[in-house]
Amino acid sequence: MTRPLEQSLRPEELARISRLELRARQVVEGFVSGLHRSPYFGQSLEFRQHREYVAGDDLRRIDWKLWSRSDRYYLKQYEEDTNVRVMLAVDGSESMQFASGALSKFDYARTLAAAVAMLALKQHDSAGACVFDSRMRSQIPASSSSHHLQAILQGLEVQAAEGRTDMLAVLKRVNEILTRRSIVVLFSDLLCPRDDVFRGLQLLRQRRHEVIVMHVLDDQELDFRYSGTMRFEGLEGAGRLTCDPAALRAGYQAALEKFLESVRRRCAGSGIDYQLVRTSENLDAALAQVLIRRMG
Repeated sequence: MTRPLEQSLRPEELARISRLELRARQVVEGFVSGLHRSPYFGQSLEFRQHREYVAGDDLRRIDWKLWSRSDRYYLKQYEEDTNVRVMLAVDGSESMQFASGALSKFDYARTLAAAVAMLALKQHDSAGACVFDSRMRSQIPASSSSHHLQAILQGLEVQAAEGRTDMLAVLKRVNEILTRRSIVVLFSDLLCPRDDVFRGLQLLRQRRHEVIVMHVLDDQELDFRYSGTMRFEGLEGAGRLTCDPAALRAGYQAALEKFLESVRRRCAGSGIDYQLVRTSENLDAALAQVLIRRMG
């Protein structure tokens, strides 16, 4: 009997697959088979006008919302009707090594990044990637070559989560190396000064790049279900604390919600697509939430 697809994509089972490529391919296969139509990154970056549908046109470009109002088929046309460039920026700082389940935040983030790269290259768009902490530790320039996926996978696979985060410096560097408007996808726990994050993201938006933030957090970071006296140690030099976590839970969760609400609000105010994902969440579902929203 064939196992349900969603079971084959659970993080604890993906963790047993040692190679990043195989994990990412599992995610992509599950994601694509769960859709009736593929969500394409590359429908271009800036809307220009509508035109009436002509037989033979690409059905993916039909504006279904306009059809529901007018009962006529119109296509969306864009200022740039060329293949899109996708830049994947994966936070490889030490806080990303945290894991209470099968996959660390870093493993989850780079598997998701590899899956996005596969999708982009499959539709003949360009994809590049970098892993960073206080600087870019690896940089794979964007390309649409059919052989480019291996370069991206190798760049993601050899990295480890270490070092402190300097988000502003890294996003400035990303902004410098992008020579044309692109879609920048940031995979991070955002555990660094928020003003630095949004100053860097604003630089990208000022250059008219589209930005997607995949906010990757562990279940324990979100739920704080620890019990008994424990010692907590900051992974990026934030010190140590011995305490009873149950006594801190209410205050912790209030502070967490304030943090998440601030991030959501600032992303919305800057025209940035934002998605919070748990490392226990099926990766194909996390991918679908953001890309299906982009199809609307």
